[in-house]
Amino acid sequence: MAEIQLRGVSKRWGSFVGVDNFDLTIADREFLVLLGPSGCGKTTTMRMIAGLEDPTDGEITIDGRVINDLEPKDRDVAMVFQSYALYPNLNVYENIRFPLRVRGTDPSTHDEKVRRASAMVELDEFLHRKPAELSGGQRQRVALARAIVREPNVFLMDEPLSNLDAKLRVSTRAQIKNLSHELSVTTIYVTHDQIEAMTLADRVVVMEKGIVQQVGSPTEIYDRPANTFVASFIGSPAMNLIEGSCAGGTFSTQNTEIAGLDVADGPVTLGFRAEDAEVRGEGGQITAPIYTLELLGDATMVSVRIGGALVSAKADKSFRAEIGDMVSIHVPKEHCHLFDAESGERIGG
Repeated sequence: MAEIQLRGVSKRWGSFVGVDNFDLTIADREFLVLLGPSGCGKTTTMRMIAGLEDPTDGEITIDGRVINDLEPKDRDVAMVFQSYALYPNLNVYENIRFPLRVRGTDPSTHDEKVRRASAMVELDEFLHRKPAELSGGQRQRVALARAIVREPNVFLMDEPLSNLDAKLRVSTRAQIKNLSHELSVTTIYVTHDQIEAMTLADRVVVMEKGIVQQVGSPTEIYDRPANTFVASFIGSPAMNLIEGSCAGGTFSTQNTEIAGLDVADGPVTLGFRAEDAEVRGEGGQITAPIYTLELLGDATMVSVRIGGALVSAKADKSFRAEIGDMVSIHVPKEHCHLFDAESGERIGG
């Protein structure tokens, strides 16, 4: 059992605030992803849970036990880093075994534990090799197995896929997802990659400048972003955001007019996702020349310029046009998101 609570946790270095008043309960066996751009405080939050950083304020508990003053080795957590941190002079077997030796685990159990962990990440045929003889993906699997063999209460993963190429990221991501299901251990995963967050997490915590912007399931955050920062960070491509004004329920700005919206008159930011829009020859609410076309295989991404914003919509893969051709984009009002023009906060539920 490993429920983790962070109560008013902050981290400051002089006048710089790395994490500001972080409050969250992470359920036992939950897979939680901390998501945000570089410098947003996600790794600092993880390091405070691990004991590698001391919080300036607040309290961290695991299963009701305050761990602020515990040494990292006494917190029963296992970390997987962006860098593999393997011992180059030890083979894979001994690298996986190393935590058992350090912790004084009964030597008679080592072989069974090491081989169980290696089998989980499909490393059995590489146990005799040194790290230098392995690919990046294989080294990361050794790091995962070394964490698994400890049988900790909590897994902490700090951007473990960042050093892998695109194909390996996909396969290793699937492996981590399967392992989390099989092991049922509370896991906190740090990433700046929203695709990793959406595919792995039970819940996502979106952070910016040390402040939590939104907490929710991947679906909740994707469908109902709390503010323009979350809207612009989640999704590939990110949500289109257009600045304009509303009058009588109609949003208008350059080349754009969308009626039937339930919002007060005044300046507003309107958002919609590319997949929710329809590219037409005419009859849409947005009419502008094509700025760029991108063939994605299953679809064609069509982008136009509206004021200072680049606005994208997904067309059928058979869509054909040239840059500069006029195009019309229809945006159903039920797929429109409205945000306060000044604060960026979501308007409505």
